[in-house]
Amino acid sequence: MDIEKELQEVINKKNIFKDEPMSKHTSFKIGGNADYFIKITSIEELKDLFKISKKHNMPITLVGNGTNLLVKDGGIRGFVIKIDMNNFKIKRTTKYVEITVESGMTLAALANVALKEEITGLEFLSGIPGTIGGALRMNAGAYGGEMKDIVVKTRYMTYDGKVKTMTLPEHRFEYRNSVFSKMNVIILDTTIRLSKGNKKEIDAKMKEFAASRKEKQPLEYPNAGSTFKRKEGVITAQLIDQAGLKGYSVGDAEVSTKHAGFIINKGKATAKDVLDLVEHIKETIREKNNLDIELEIIVLGEEK
Repeated sequence: MDIEKELQEVINKKNIFKDEPMSKHTSFKIGGNADYFIKITSIEELKDLFKISKKHNMPITLVGNGTNLLVKDGGIRGFVIKIDMNNFKIKRTTKYVEITVESGMTLAALANVALKEEITGLEFLSGIPGTIGGALRMNAGAYGGEMKDIVVKTRYMTYDGKVKTMTLPEHRFEYRNSVFSKMNVIILDTTIRLSKGNKKEIDAKMKEFAASRKEKQPLEYPNAGSTFKRKEGVITAQLIDQAGLKGYSVGDAEVSTKHAGFIINKGKATAKDVLDLVEHIKETIREKNNLDIELEIIVLGEEK
């Protein structure tokens, strides 16, 4: 039996895509083809997929909403999986509110649930593109809040199908990083602790953050969010701006004129264009500031 038939026995056919362009699944709108792109809707499907992967020696690559991701022009071999699980449950006590949410739910959707249910503490996430799983992996944050401030515990699955639970200290949250960036596991769900709030105040804060993003960030072009990590005491975007790199381009990849911390796709940028531009920025900052800057976006796949 071939791999495709085996997959169709355990996963709905409509959720299996062969030779799928990853440009369809990244906010950058860039990327070569995945051998198989598979949406996973249950823990059982995940366990079955692991068995097929092991049997055929197929590598597994996990992606979320592809919002901080650059896929190289040669694409990704094996199975690329997206967790399409987005259920949640709310537990209220006299002191706090807890939401347990599956990793495939988008941050925007979760923030809207919190707004509707008058729960405060998630406003900072409302404008960040991406999923809960991606936010945990990267310790996503904005406007003074980070995932580390709200997480209680997380459930994940190892590649041999075992489900385990991690407490807050075990996440080892750092700036735009967590233990998950070093582990070969699949995040299933997380429990976050918040507070009861006022709907009008929550709504006002979310609208304020959304307006600020629209004003400062190049949302009108495909991009993968902030390209480089901040260094301690240094705002990387300011260094790029001061180096005169705003508007500098390689092919259709350009340093945004609106915000120097973003690389945008003007239309037909390739991953090679973006990576060549990244190297030019790194070299320029090294020469001018004697400083090495690190990528915040994740790069996957093979050269063409």
